[in-house]
Amino acid sequence: MSDTRLSDLTAALLAAATKAGAHAADAIAVDGRAVSIDVRAGALEQAERSEGVEIGLRVLIGGRQACVSASDISARTIADMAERAVAMAREAPEDPYAGLADPDQIARHWDSAALELEDTSPEPAAAALERDAREAEAAALAVAGVTQVQSASASYSRRRLHIAATNGFSGGYGRSSRSVSAVAISGEGLSMERDWAAESRTFQADLPDAASVGAQAGHRAVERAQPRRPKTGAYPVLFDERIAGSLIGHLLAAINGSAIARGASWLRDGMGTQVLPAGLSLTEEPHRPRISGSRPFDAEGLPTARRAIVSEGVLQSWTLDLATARKLGLQSTASASRGTSSPPSPSVGNVTLTPGSASRDDLIAQMGTGLLITSFIGSTINPTTGDYSRGASGFWVENGQIAYPVNECTVAGNLREMLLRITPANDARAHLSHLVPSLLIEGLTLAGQ
Repeated sequence: MSDTRLSDLTAALLAAATKAGAHAADAIAVDGRAVSIDVRAGALEQAERSEGVEIGLRVLIGGRQACVSASDISARTIADMAERAVAMAREAPEDPYAGLADPDQIARHWDSAALELEDTSPEPAAAALERDAREAEAAALAVAGVTQVQSASASYSRRRLHIAATNGFSGGYGRSSRSVSAVAISGEGLSMERDWAAESRTFQADLPDAASVGAQAGHRAVERAQPRRPKTGAYPVLFDERIAGSLIGHLLAAINGSAIARGASWLRDGMGTQVLPAGLSLTEEPHRPRISGSRPFDAEGLPTARRAIVSEGVLQSWTLDLATARKLGLQSTASASRGTSSPPSPSVGNVTLTPGSASRDDLIAQMGTGLLITSFIGSTINPTTGDYSRGASGFWVENGQIAYPVNECTVAGNLREMLLRITPANDARAHLSHLVPSLLIEGLTLAGQ
């Protein structure tokens, strides 16, 4: 569906809302398509394709709001949606902080093309996706020690959206994604070990060779063969780049405006305090080209911009949409996101953590004896205290070298203390939305044998 058609849909939704009695409204229209192919044991296991248009409408009457959505874009459905939303809003509880942006706050100029979020090359044929999945599976099986491949997949998606509001904002952009993945298994029976590899890019031309993805999954699975349980005690722990982003994700969750406004965050009193080691910064960068978390404006039509979340270790900013900003007496950080059936809420897109000067191997050598974590199983994270406990697996390190694989262990600590002790490597992958390298933390508690 063309951008003009999506724009027309949002305009029709706003007109219907106004006619039905809404004081203000915003609307979103999304046109998406996705294709996914899975193979197993050399045969096609599953092929899926989805496409369609979804529309969403939020209406506001005073301090009351309601959201409705539909996948039918007929004029009758749009009129019914508006009437239903207005009726719901009149019965909704009052929220003094809900509301649209002021006209002088909204984005007026942007260059979506410069962000390169949408690959305009032709959609790949299902046969091409199947070929990628087969190549990934074959490459994994070719690794000595791999006994089977649980799954190998390739997919493509393309999505366009348009947002408009009665405050005068109207804008849209598109996104695309091409990916390939594989899950390999080594060993037999109770000795089986599993690991995976996956790659995804905005532009198809940037996607690595499918065989390299499958081979990586295979080698990872073989490296995990015959694991042991590690020792119990306090040891340095290195979070591999694959999972290090989850640690920074806990920090981002703690500074989310929704949690702060509820007082339900272990960082609720942390503004202006040190949350990372001195010299480390965490920055949001919404305009990185060809990166999945980039966007020219947020879901409330505010212009996005680079912002310092943490500067030289000190917390500088919450992540706020309009409602949470108003509740806290602050300004929105243009961080609103939304779907077709829900109101805006704050979230972070691209973030970059200051990298270190050492490689992952350097940090392994530096840690002496400890644990390298490559995957997690389950978690217990207390959002109000920051207490942290996760099941983990990876590799035991002795004398600065990887000694053997480990599993069935738990790593525990407190996030506030843990984040103050991180030492970053320099291995963050440039194509990811969250640029977070491997992270070494001294003195975490391990529960093993």
